[in-house]
Amino acid sequence: MSTIAVNSQILNWARERSGLTVEYILEKFPKFLKWMSGEESPELKQLEKFAHKTYTPLGYLFLQEPPDETLPIPNFRTVKDKHILRPSPNLIETFHTMRRRQNWMHDYLIEEKETPLPFVGSVTVDTDIKFAAKSIRDTFGLTTDWAAHYSTWRDALAALRNLVDRAGILIARNGVVGNNNYRKLDVAEFRGFVLIDNMAPLIFINGADFEGAQMFTIAHELAHVWLGSGSIFNLAFLQPFDDNKEKFCNKVAAEFLVPENEIRKAWKEVENTKNPFGSLSKQFKVSTLVVARRALDLGFINLTRFLAFYGKYKEEQEDLQLTKKSKKGGGDFYRNQNVRIGKRFAHAVIQATKEGRLLYRDAYRLTGLHEKTFNEYSIKLGIN
Repeated sequence: MSTIAVNSQILNWARERSGLTVEYILEKFPKFLKWMSGEESPELKQLEKFAHKTYTPLGYLFLQEPPDETLPIPNFRTVKDKHILRPSPNLIETFHTMRRRQNWMHDYLIEEKETPLPFVGSVTVDTDIKFAAKSIRDTFGLTTDWAAHYSTWRDALAALRNLVDRAGILIARNGVVGNNNYRKLDVAEFRGFVLIDNMAPLIFINGADFEGAQMFTIAHELAHVWLGSGSIFNLAFLQPFDDNKEKFCNKVAAEFLVPENEIRKAWKEVENTKNPFGSLSKQFKVSTLVVARRALDLGFINLTRFLAFYGKYKEEQEDLQLTKKSKKGGGDFYRNQNVRIGKRFAHAVIQATKEGRLLYRDAYRLTGLHEKTFNEYSIKLGIN
């Protein structure tokens, strides 16, 4: 079989882009170093396998130089105070999947004669923080103590996701690419992103993140929707990037979840107790991490104390995640789709497909489901 000459720079770029080590690639492709040196060239089937293993579009391997794979939204991601420039294949694929969903939903809503959402872009960075947080609560029909009505902060988190969905904001949470559990999303790379659209704004939450941090991520992303400014971010230590919009969104998120007036009163009663963050977590129905972050924001604790707490919290959550992984089963597949896809979006896609307005092939691509799982999920949602 004939071989194909490939630029060694492209091969190494694909390997680095995937995050795979040379040792791992050599296990799968023993002649990789010979390909790199030009001593030998791969056959087409070998190249296809290499593209699949490195999550690289096959056509990219025939280029003379690596393509520029920047994402078309502001990038506020840092690791050890250094700006992350190159997005991983997992992030790129997730981003474009969400963009396709948003574009389809936008057109669908236009066909349905829906009107633009009035809250998208309704504030600026000069808007009063408390006013902006109140605007979000008012849109959802919430009071300042809304979360206290739920038994646990996890219940409050689930309720918030549902309210966001019902308000017309697409929301998806996933810790892997699509339904591929072998392609984990990296929290160090990104915690979430926001895609702005006046008909169908979209929020994506990295489900691999600690559950206790996800509520803050949602609130931060909601502030972006109100600001009308999309972004991708990782909020290292829940701290904002050095940017006016990011700082604004963090402040609005904190005020939305834990109003300043209420926590100032409550802090006086618990500041000298053994577990002040735990006490306030029960009161405000947010995680202890969010409480600690708010305490730092208001100057109740210093950065050293917060980082010490964050490190301990991180260790505890990692141990908890390992315990969960050791148990068999990955939860109910179809219940997971309610979160990975979003009920409102899924309902619209399925309904359009049943009505003949959308090809099944396109519906499968939009949802990441296939014939059997698509039909079963339709039944679960009550659409026959």
